[in-house]
Amino acid sequence: MAIREEKTIGLNRATWRDWLAERAQKIRDAAANIPRAFQLVWEGHKGAAVAMAVFTLIGALLPASQAWVGKLIVDTVVNSIRAQTGAMAGLRAAVPYLAAEFVLLIAQAAVGQGRSLAEHVLHARMNMSINTRIIRKALSLDLSYFENAEFYDKLRNARREADWRGLQIVNGGFYLIQNTITLISFAALIVRFNPWLAVILFAATLPAFIAQSQFADLNFRLLTWRAPEFRKVQYLEYLLTVDESAKEIKLFGLGEPLLKRYLDLSWKFLLEDQALAQKRSLASLGWGLAATLSYYGSYAWIVWSAVGGAITLGDMTLYLAVFRGSQNMFETIFYGLGDLYENGLFMTNLFTFLELTPQMPVAAKPLPAPRNMKKGIEFENVSFRYPGTEEYTLHNISLTIGPGEKVALVGPNGAGKTTLIKLLTRLYDPTEGQICIDGVDLREYDLDELRQRIGVIFQDFVKYHLLAGENIGFGQIEALDDQARIIEAARKSGAHSVIEGLPDGYQTILGRWFERGHELSGGEWQKMALGRAFMRDCEVLVLDEPTASLDAENELAVFQRFRELAEGKMAVLISHRFSTVRMADRIYVIEEGRLTEEGSHAALLAQGRTYARLFTLQAESYK
Repeated sequence: MAIREEKTIGLNRATWRDWLAERAQKIRDAAANIPRAFQLVWEGHKGAAVAMAVFTLIGALLPASQAWVGKLIVDTVVNSIRAQTGAMAGLRAAVPYLAAEFVLLIAQAAVGQGRSLAEHVLHARMNMSINTRIIRKALSLDLSYFENAEFYDKLRNARREADWRGLQIVNGGFYLIQNTITLISFAALIVRFNPWLAVILFAATLPAFIAQSQFADLNFRLLTWRAPEFRKVQYLEYLLTVDESAKEIKLFGLGEPLLKRYLDLSWKFLLEDQALAQKRSLASLGWGLAATLSYYGSYAWIVWSAVGGAITLGDMTLYLAVFRGSQNMFETIFYGLGDLYENGLFMTNLFTFLELTPQMPVAAKPLPAPRNMKKGIEFENVSFRYPGTEEYTLHNISLTIGPGEKVALVGPNGAGKTTLIKLLTRLYDPTEGQICIDGVDLREYDLDELRQRIGVIFQDFVKYHLLAGENIGFGQIEALDDQARIIEAARKSGAHSVIEGLPDGYQTILGRWFERGHELSGGEWQKMALGRAFMRDCEVLVLDEPTASLDAENELAVFQRFRELAEGKMAVLISHRFSTVRMADRIYVIEEGRLTEEGSHAALLAQGRTYARLFTLQAESYK
């Protein structure tokens, strides 16, 4: 029995030490975020930050000054009554103190309004500054982050209340400084009466602070763990309210079932928040009653001293005001520390996100990407698997694209064709092997210049709900103001005739998200995307399923134009339509991540393997 008790005691001690160590680490982490939050505010608006500091200092000295002037007024009135100087003489004696109190009240109102204005300015600036930082960080990260659900949880946690929490840290920090200065001034007055009152005040409010910090931990963990489910709620809300999904949801009757999922999760969040708020309120009420009892005990002590003649009536007024204010200050400071701790925890999410770094290596001295490729592109034994997965998407791929050559990649969905293009554009790097341009590994070239040399339109191209001209011009952002070039690119893709038929031509907003927006058909959107590809001044042109939404006539026209426009350039075409890929100089067949066939259309037909079988099947369907 004794041995078991010793083990239990040892375990309890170890658990207690672990809890204390964890608690101390959390406090250190939260505290480390406080100066970083102040730095965000300083960067947001220096003038408003300085104004808040000045208002803090002035506001800190006002309460003690008001209490002291109040004491002088009461003592002046009492002395006038005792001396029987008369009403006018007594009033004249009190007027300077009344005027001083009036000035202090005006100053208090001015400080309050000035601080409110500074907060408003800082909140707006911080919101813009933090969102800009988050977006800029996201822009700097590799594509692998955006294909990972954990990244979106981090992004959600970083964006949630970051600006508000940051401002709360700064606001709370300034109030903490203000209240501490005020409390010091109060303490000097209280100690003059009895030092034990300060001890009583501190001891009565400490338990409430400990309880509140514990609930701050729970609230932070609850909201952080909830990020994946909260994103699901946002996704369901998006599905139920946007034009892209409205037709299918109505036709399949998905509205109420999806709304039920939305409500189930929303109610779950609501009930969890409510339960935590109830526990927090009960704890605050219990410890608040304890603090109130201590206050009234001290109140009685001060009254007893005044009745006994130990202090004057003015002193009693002063001490009661100071004691009441001191208790409020203690409570405010402890609650402020709790809020500071909680807000510091939430800011961890923001700073953790901002510390993410791109994983793709960059050459110390990158080479300029070649403008006129002499040897072309070569994939050398390239294998690839996506981060976080064990299964390879590509296996030992070796292929070449010569200068000016037009090649096609064909194969079933999921074979790895688009992945090859992602590797060519360095959205990812090969897991094994290398890709070379003119005999130099892609990783040695300047990344931005490399991507400038390659024009790509993916099958899941973006529909920009912006101006029609911008939908074309985004293909070469530096030439966005070159209207002649935009029109020429639109003519090449067949988009010009579409745009001419729009209400405001190239100034028409596309899509239905904004007022006066004009929706396009799938084929019309695809012509816009092709226009972006033709807008680009590049060495390599890549079209990934570029005509999936076009009819046969428009498809043929696009590819005839494509061959003309790609004259002298390397071109890569991914398509399931063999009537178009046959126009390529060389065709590569990709199956299950492996290169299984290569050659011209005629050569592959003669081999009688996968390509010939698929071509024959597709040709039969047109008979």
